[in-house]
Amino acid sequence: MHPILQRIDELAAHLAARDDTVAVLGLGSAGAQRARLDEHSDLDFFLIVADGAKWRYVDRLDWLEAPCPVVYSFAHDRSGRRALYADGVYAEYLVLTAAELARVPFSGARVVWRREGAPTGLTQSEAPLPRPAYDTVEFHLNEALTSIFVGLHRELRGEHLAAARFIQSRAVDEVIALMRLSGGEAPYRDLFEPARRVERAYPPDVLPLAAMVPGYAANLAAARTTFEWLCRRYPVDPAIGGAIRDLLGRSDDSR
Repeated sequence: MHPILQRIDELAAHLAARDDTVAVLGLGSAGAQRARLDEHSDLDFFLIVADGAKWRYVDRLDWLEAPCPVVYSFAHDRSGRRALYADGVYAEYLVLTAAELARVPFSGARVVWRREGAPTGLTQSEAPLPRPAYDTVEFHLNEALTSIFVGLHRELRGEHLAAARFIQSRAVDEVIALMRLSGGEAPYRDLFEPARRVERAYPPDVLPLAAMVPGYAANLAAARTTFEWLCRRYPVDPAIGGAIRDLLGRSDDSR
């Protein structure tokens, strides 16, 4: 058995013996998409507890250490922690009541253990999943273009890190959204992080990520690559296209 699955089963067995726990839900590669598991997977889970018991599990680690000692942990959320076990298993979890669970957006959950009489539908989130204001080619194209435009202005001002976040992060996220709308879906798409597994879905000749994300000192090259990629595939409005070309020209002149 994979170490991640073994660890969550061990935790569930220990927690089932307590009278103030309700369920353990696996998420990510420990959830419904277990085919994703590999040597780099971590353990994501929700612990559902009875009303009034939450802080006992948030503030204490005795239950977490039942299968194996924890060598490092910190609170990443008011309801949970990230932790590293002595054997190398890395875990991230939230402790929630059933009422709180209904307000947390998630997908792909799996019931590892649930107490008899626990609420039904624990694997279905009632909270809306993250989504853009519009999920259309026009929206993502123009978001990418304006991210490049703003990023080039940041670059010309000397704000290279801010420029990189617009040009090499935001614009590229929109490119990934465009690829998805064109029919290229990344395997096991992560609704919370669009960059996950894109390399498996799009070969470099289709999506030249190395040129789109070359690093802090290469914002101009990145902007030019992504802009030209967009121009080859989509009808770029001449006004914003012309403005970007002017900025690229000014950037060249300032070198």
